[in-house]
Amino acid sequence: MYKDLREFIALVDKLGVLRRIIGADPHFEIGGITEVAAGLPECPALLFDDIKGHRRGFRIFTNATTNVQRAALALGLDPALRPLDALKAWMDKRKNLRAQPPVTVTTAAFLENSFTGRDVNIRLLPAPVWHRHDGGPFIGSGSLVVMRDPDTGWINASIYRVQVHGANKATVQFDHGGRHGAIIARKYWDRGESCPLAVVHGEDPALFIAGFEYLPDDRSEYEFAGSIKGAPIEVFTGPQTGLPIPAHAEIVFEGRLLPMNETSLPEGPFGEFTGYYATAARPGPVMEVTAMHHRNDPILLGSPPLKPPRFHFGLPFRAATIWSNLEAAGVTDVAGVWQHVSQLMTVVALRQRYDGHAKRAALVAAAHSYMARIVVVVDEDIDPSDLADVMWAVATRCEPADGIDILRNAWSSALDPRIPPQDKARGVTSHSKAIVEACRPFAWIDQFPQISALSADEARAIEEKWGNLIRPRS
Repeated sequence: MYKDLREFIALVDKLGVLRRIIGADPHFEIGGITEVAAGLPECPALLFDDIKGHRRGFRIFTNATTNVQRAALALGLDPALRPLDALKAWMDKRKNLRAQPPVTVTTAAFLENSFTGRDVNIRLLPAPVWHRHDGGPFIGSGSLVVMRDPDTGWINASIYRVQVHGANKATVQFDHGGRHGAIIARKYWDRGESCPLAVVHGEDPALFIAGFEYLPDDRSEYEFAGSIKGAPIEVFTGPQTGLPIPAHAEIVFEGRLLPMNETSLPEGPFGEFTGYYATAARPGPVMEVTAMHHRNDPILLGSPPLKPPRFHFGLPFRAATIWSNLEAAGVTDVAGVWQHVSQLMTVVALRQRYDGHAKRAALVAAAHSYMARIVVVVDEDIDPSDLADVMWAVATRCEPADGIDILRNAWSSALDPRIPPQDKARGVTSHSKAIVEACRPFAWIDQFPQISALSADEARAIEEKWGNLIRPRS
């Protein structure tokens, strides 16, 4: 597999889906180009250079893993797999992952250029204003924040957004107090200390994936990323913080997160994955950057939240978790699970074995569908990853008077744009969910009209034989 972000970009380029963009403006234009490209059928990855106001060679890479092909590539899977097959392959691979603890090395690529003290100026690096109404430039939209628990020594390396406020100041947003980063920072602050941290920009995609995973307190993102790659992550001890930092990272900030009771800066707003702004600017903890390191011609990994269906990762990891939850609950014959609209809609496909089978699957899926207002169950002949196929089932197999139920007071989030402001102010972050049974009625399933289209296996056989003639030529 790839060693670092540069090797991954080379693999993407070899697939013919990398586009190089010269001369774009970091103020909204780079974000705009990223959003438009993410909405194209081919969804190309983008490498920006000669960015307005910045030195040539200081680059930004976006849309790294936003489609199935590149998501599979990042996971070490065959990028030619169909969406549902790729998700199945990932589920199989994850079941058999072997622990790969990180290894400490004596050299680091990110030390090719180092600045400390008054020489630190993080504004030399391109930090886009990704969306039109963002509160400022965000250098961290896909960056790892590395911290050490002062009690246990456990290293947390998760994705949090980072906003630039000055030559040596940035804010780190933890979303809510239950995130691991917030818990660790609070431990230092309660002792009257600043929290040492390193912010890693331009990590490889396995680390990016691990940083988004919800791992238990004692699990290491480095270990998980190494498991994906089948080889240990090489880390280097940060000169300023002593924290283990991925040795092949592109850009690294070291410093300390100052206690919130001492200082704060207005953080945000920032466009969210729902396609809306969730909050106005609010106080954020300040990172004092005491050292800045970067490789020659560094590459920032940018992963801004975009309006659905665009999402930072082309495979719905939470759909895989829901699939596992269904099987663990004893729901048999699940043919597939997928999430659409950036995980805001869950679809379960299954072979019906008994009356109530579909409803049972829907209720289990709904219980595990974070923020998803719509849960759809379809038959096994429907591809849950194909929204057009799903909607065909909804339009021809669901009788609304009988097949739609509403669950109330279900799992949502303060990011939900539909929850009234007065409810959010009271801490209410629940919503209702629509359960849509778009299956053939079990009571007369054998009498339901036969479909006229090819089966999935028949279509696959046709593609294998004739696909080179009917697909677009590059």
